Amino acid sequence: MAERTVMEAETRSGAGTGAARAVRRTGKVPGIVYGPECENMKIALPGRALEREALRPGFFAQLFELKVDGSSMDVLARDLQLHPVTDAILHVDFLAVKAGSTVAVAVPVVFVNEEACDGLRRGGVLNVVRHEVELYCPADAIPEALTVDLAGLDIGASVHIGAVALPEGVTPVIDDRDFTVATVAAPTVAADIVEDEEEEEVEAVEDAGEES
Repeated sequence: MAERTVMEAETRSGAGTGAARAVRRTGKVPGIVYGPECENMKIALPGRALEREALRPGFFAQLFELKVDGSSMDVLARDLQLHPVTDAILHVDFLAVKAGSTVAVAVPVVFVNEEACDGLRRGGVLNVVRHEVELYCPADAIPEALTVDLAGLDIGASVHIGAVALPEGVTPVIDDRDFTVATVAAPTVAADIVEDEEEEEVEAVEDAGEES
């Protein structure tokens, strides 16, 4: 698990669009903290600090220590509302979690040993089916990423979730099938060439028919 990042916030009053705009004019982002064991709490966070964290990979899979007016709690980011034109963060939702509880998070997938992948060395293409995998994890032991080893895989090979090492206590949310995470596909250039040749043959046949 990655080192826990501390985020500072303060409670805010007021509700509705006008109150949210007033918060944004101060350079902060309005948000809310909710959870099964806590009352909804309206907060405001420094905009730049939040944007810095949101741009990092795995933002929604990271457990943060949120400090609000002197108290602290563990939270997971659950939603970001972005401006449709500028992509500025307009609002953030956090889920408060307790140590020992189980949460569902989308964990990013990383691929290693591409240079040792037989299929890629032969010109194949890595087709990533899932860039993230939703997992049930202990709230205080969320993996930073799932690692897929490509060493020795040839063209046509598939990597299923059952072949990916999961930390203890971590299970896929989808548990009724061994779904595909990635495949090593045939070279797209070669496929395009074959398709072009087939089209040329069809056109030649059609032209010959018209001439006769």
